[in-house]
Amino acid sequence: MKDEISRVLTLVEEGKIDKEKASELITVLQGKDQQELVTKKEVPYGSKMLKIRVNSEEGDNVNVNVPINLVKAVLKVGTNIAEKIPEAEKYVKDINVDLLIEAIENELDGQIVDITSANGDKVFVVIE
Repeated sequence: MKDEISRVLTLVEEGKIDKEKASELITVLQGKDQQELVTKKEVPYGSKMLKIRVNSEEGDNVNVNVPINLVKAVLKVGTNIAEKIPEAEKYVKDINVDLLIEAIENELDGQIVDITSANGDKVFVVIE
């Protein structure tokens, strides 16, 4: 928003718009910013979902929605269990679970993975 306000002020300095028009534009920009903040705050983070989408070129598609609070709980408990199972240990040994939990606690939001393979398969992971 700061960039847009700076552009409006530059237009005033250049004489392309008057002060009244600049004031209107800045008011609209500030209202838009406030509206975005209200929209983001409407959904408590704990009620958001981790959404995993796999779209295969062959039509084999996967859609998984997992509540973010469940993801956090499973991360805490699941890795301890997986480390004790010899076959699963190799899959979880390089995962930094603390980093993932910290990201959730800091309310990581939006698209976190976007992969397109050479054959056109797509994988998306989003928190929303």
